[in-house]
Amino acid sequence: MILPEPSSVPNASSDAVPAQPGAPEIAALVSYLEYDPQPSIVLDPDYRILAANTAYRRQFGVAGQPHVGRRCYQVSHHYDVPCDQAGEHCPMKRASELRSADRVLHIHHTPRGPEHVDVELRPIFDTRREIVAYVERLSTVRGASARPSVDGLVGRAPAFNEAIAALQRVAPSMLPVLLLGESGTGKELFAHALHEASDRAQRPFVVVDCSGITETLFESELFGYEKGSFTGAVNRKPGLVETAQGGTLFLDEIGDVPLSMQVKLLRLIETGAFRRVGSVETQRADFRLVAATHKPLEQMLAAGQFRSDLYFRISAFPIRLPALRDRSDDIPLLVDSTLQRIASGRGTAPRKTLVAPEALALLRAYRWPGNIRELRNVLERASLLADDGVIRPEHLPEMVRGEVPSARPEHAALRLAGRTKLTDVELARIAAGFVGMRRDLAAQLGISERTLYRRLKALDQVDSNGEH
Repeated sequence: MILPEPSSVPNASSDAVPAQPGAPEIAALVSYLEYDPQPSIVLDPDYRILAANTAYRRQFGVAGQPHVGRRCYQVSHHYDVPCDQAGEHCPMKRASELRSADRVLHIHHTPRGPEHVDVELRPIFDTRREIVAYVERLSTVRGASARPSVDGLVGRAPAFNEAIAALQRVAPSMLPVLLLGESGTGKELFAHALHEASDRAQRPFVVVDCSGITETLFESELFGYEKGSFTGAVNRKPGLVETAQGGTLFLDEIGDVPLSMQVKLLRLIETGAFRRVGSVETQRADFRLVAATHKPLEQMLAAGQFRSDLYFRISAFPIRLPALRDRSDDIPLLVDSTLQRIASGRGTAPRKTLVAPEALALLRAYRWPGNIRELRNVLERASLLADDGVIRPEHLPEMVRGEVPSARPEHAALRLAGRTKLTDVELARIAAGFVGMRRDLAAQLGISERTLYRRLKALDQVDSNGEH
């Protein structure tokens, strides 16, 4: 471990790093932290780095740029002032006020570029209960990227970071997590990131699409069935609960679970036991529960559409995911990442697609009722139209350009999406007049493609190929 310079201990003659009270105790702490596998530094009350352990130097060190003697905000943020003076949460200031530990998620400059880092800072007291130093332990968040990325969560905006910080807090526990937010905000990506940050990361991550399973099939899909338990059951089939053994079970769109099945789901969560359809043998379940919905469950409770006992079981740790309009500063980063993913998914030699400044300004100004799902649809279409590899305003849909003609009645209803729930009659009229793919219509309505498919199917507006 890099130790403090001689000037940091009593009786030193140099003033490069001034002496601190309690320096012998700090030296013992430094020796202890050297064997800590987690990156750690020791700071004095004036933000200066007194020591950095080997793990810190390996992960955050830059050749030719020593850390000792520099201030933490200069190294981590490239700021000239402490974090709180730059408009951010400063863990040292908070720890000093509380005289206790503080924890925050920051974006740090690292040798790899900007990264999300979970920072925990603890004060060190001398015999007079005066703070003489702080220990800062850092952990890089692996489930989110502050740079363009072809997979996973991407973002840097405060609203996004708040959700990631909550995810990091709850991931090591076994508390059920409820992800809330509008359709298209990336709930499955958040659920997968939570799984990857948990102790169950090496075990299965199983998604249950609650809106895509009919009531008659819900029990057999969830719990499995025995051979001969019903017509067509020619073999025993394990259910999704059994498949998730030891891992994470993600109940997507749990607000769509029928009332008749909610009691069986509650029994599974409370007892950890289930039986395959057609079996009398009780099976033991072992999974971490993560649920998600875009529906207002509390309003559904009042209307008798969702069981209160189930709600309180699944909502032990709610996390609200931000809408894209609440993190507009992330749009350039998301645009870059999405275009990379589109190119990667086409199976051809990736072509670098750029976005003209005028087009990017329109993308940032648009309200995005369909959130990130809608952004991807818009960029996928625009990238096909950009023959020279540059997306310009004319390649964007009329709604994004703010040029929705009043002569097209379906657009007037589309503008209501996200604010009001369309009736079946309104949806049928919109679908009949819409030209394009079902996923584009879903994005503009601000609902999931699965929900749109289910409603159109009920209205007999889905053909045998699954299109409307």
